[in-house]
Amino acid sequence: MTNAPLSRRAVLAAAGLAIPASAIAQAQSGPIRFKGWRDQETDAEQGFLEVPEDRSDPGSRRIRLSYVRFPSTAQRPGRPIVYLAGGPGGTATGTATGPRFPIFQALRGVADVIAFDQRGTGQSNHIPARAPRPGPLPVLTRAGITSAFRDEFQKAWVDWTSAGVAMRGYNTAQSADDIDDLRRHLGAEKIDLWGISYGTHLALSVLKRHGDRIGRVALASLEGQDQTVKRPARLDAYLQRIDALLDADPATRAAVPDLPALMRAVHERFEANPARLTTGLQGAAVEVQLGGFALQMLAGSLIANPPSLAMLPGLYLALDAGRTAVLDPFLGLLGRPVVISGMPEAMDLASGISPERLRLVEQEARTAVLGDALNFPMPHLLGAAPDVDLGEAFRAPLRVETPALLVAGTLDGRTPLEEQAEVVAQFQNRTRITVENAGHNVFESHPEVQDLIVRFFSGDPVGDTRLSLPPPAFRLG
Repeated sequence: MTNAPLSRRAVLAAAGLAIPASAIAQAQSGPIRFKGWRDQETDAEQGFLEVPEDRSDPGSRRIRLSYVRFPSTAQRPGRPIVYLAGGPGGTATGTATGPRFPIFQALRGVADVIAFDQRGTGQSNHIPARAPRPGPLPVLTRAGITSAFRDEFQKAWVDWTSAGVAMRGYNTAQSADDIDDLRRHLGAEKIDLWGISYGTHLALSVLKRHGDRIGRVALASLEGQDQTVKRPARLDAYLQRIDALLDADPATRAAVPDLPALMRAVHERFEANPARLTTGLQGAAVEVQLGGFALQMLAGSLIANPPSLAMLPGLYLALDAGRTAVLDPFLGLLGRPVVISGMPEAMDLASGISPERLRLVEQEARTAVLGDALNFPMPHLLGAAPDVDLGEAFRAPLRVETPALLVAGTLDGRTPLEEQAEVVAQFQNRTRITVENAGHNVFESHPEVQDLIVRFFSGDPVGDTRLSLPPPAFRLG
């Protein structure tokens, strides 16, 4: 989640889905007053541990990783529950300030709850910030965005490495080892894991490397070890399911006979002839040349959750009619210069993609509605930094015997059910919660999910459960 034009973080922010920044000011370890959701506050403790920045390099510096502990209210607390944020690039402490705050607090009735900022995020970030890329914005086509992003990433990599930052240490395997170091730091024989999206990708690596030290896991919106790049054909299947939902709304169905076909036509037209739009940036008018690839990236973020998914019919009808003013809410983000954050790009690049999956992605992207835009900057950054790929052993599936609660929303367009099915099959001792018409942010989507998570971590019996929410109300204007 970087700050390039139409980055995932930028688009999620525009859709009201941004991953929050750290919730606490820089402080020493000890008691703090934590501000949570809707001005709620609670007592907590801030702590730190030190780890090598790159365990494979004895000469690398040591970095300090930060966490907030919400002490358990139970008379006999269970294993510490460690929250793993998504992204990569999200912060656990930031997440705890949002709508998941009540779940953090409810879980205190079971055990200590640890909001752990992964290396390179929040107060665990020791990668120097970079100034925006100078010069005019790139043309926001696939070629324009990819070229500018690769160029700036390679410059940033050289600069950070020259400054002593061990950039090769920013990968999911080393983050998994950080989790085990955190376990030892907490004095726990075992810990439990609670995570979402990229946090599940990290959890799988923890289970592969330190599975005997994990008691239970509750994971949502699953991303497998070889799923950093989602298959375009599976996103096409998802969009066909969304299109079928329009049948319940005769007015929308009449206006949009075939939503995927409409989206594909708009993308092709804008990519061939980028639209010239103007936005204000730091008090100056900035021209944005908007191609179809930028629209594919925008759509890829809007499909994450039903409230933003509902925008698609009206958005594409307007664009098809040439009414580009519909993009005004996004132009301030579209016109941002290229900025590389470090951790998100390095993590994705190291997790990589298997040769077989890459062939499928490239083949399917040629005709898919969203092409290969969903997970930019992957696979677009492949080969941009030397010797970082974690290899096929890292990406290989595993057999997990750890008790697992797996949560999914049927309208999740970021990690579609077809992708998640591959990961679900790896868990042999699993319980599933499916929330009909929920999206990627499924933990807070339905009030019963919180209770089921608490019961699961308490060790109480939880059976497969299907919950339901109303379908999205699609909008034409």
